[in-house]
Amino acid sequence: MRALVTGATGFVGGHLVRALRARGDQVTALVRSPEKARALEAAQVHLVRGDLDNTEALARAVAGQDVIYHVAGLVAARSEAEFLQVNRDGTSRLLEAALAAGAPRFILVSSAAAGGPALPGKPRTGSEPAHPVTAYGRSKLAGEDVVRSSALPWIILRPPAVYGPGDREVLKVFKIAKLGVAPVFGGGHQELSLVYGPDLGEALAAAGHADVAGRIYYPCHPEIITSGTMVREIGRAMGKSVSIVPLPQFFARGLLGITGLAARLTNTPTILTPDKANEFFQPAWTGDPSPMFRETGWRAEHDFAAGARETLAWYRQEGWI
Repeated sequence: MRALVTGATGFVGGHLVRALRARGDQVTALVRSPEKARALEAAQVHLVRGDLDNTEALARAVAGQDVIYHVAGLVAARSEAEFLQVNRDGTSRLLEAALAAGAPRFILVSSAAAGGPALPGKPRTGSEPAHPVTAYGRSKLAGEDVVRSSALPWIILRPPAVYGPGDREVLKVFKIAKLGVAPVFGGGHQELSLVYGPDLGEALAAAGHADVAGRIYYPCHPEIITSGTMVREIGRAMGKSVSIVPLPQFFARGLLGITGLAARLTNTPTILTPDKANEFFQPAWTGDPSPMFRETGWRAEHDFAAGARETLAWYRQEGWI
């Protein structure tokens, strides 16, 4: 298949490109910086320079494609309007270009934040009403709404927390766990679904090749763990016994208020804002991957213990930890 990937130089996009190339697909990437895309060129990926604001570049990128994987998005912003400019309006422009070019399949990489938190013991499936609790989540849901209203065949995927080789967010948890003491929001009881980066790349590729459309999936491993267990499992991979230090909500919100204020004063986007506390203190962020298993044949290969070990090995190989 001929596939366009936006966000191909990022963590998730990179794993998707590798999965597509392993299938033998011809891959085109829309890139803002050719310098960052040198590894893609080495993997025989065709590059189109541009971004989601550049309608001429979008037209060139979508031409002749069988499937479009929209991975690019904003995860940190200075305002909700800034989130919407990229996660909703950028998606809309890409859809318009794709529709003008024909009727390629459209695979949107959204986020569990768009669906909102789950109840303990009740993972979300994608069929429930969405109730995002942050500006980021609302912007991702707005992007989903644009996709659902389009005339293209579409699939929306809502990954939960993603980790693995190349990820710098969970790297922070590894570095903290190395110290043997780790602060955790709440009491470490939040229920989580997780997905290993290479497994997610395979999930996205499977969605693009599957003979289904008009579906929302949660691509994750069926295992559900707590935030405290996640930290302890990382410690175990490192040969460390990690003590959990609960961060109470009042303290964490105050701390996030300080980091958010510092970001505003320096005009710097950050995910560490008081708004983000609305996600950190929910009882569960879990998804049910079984509908995707049944309808696409994809299954996550790594539970968190296995994925943490492989991630740690990669971090050490690259000198990140």
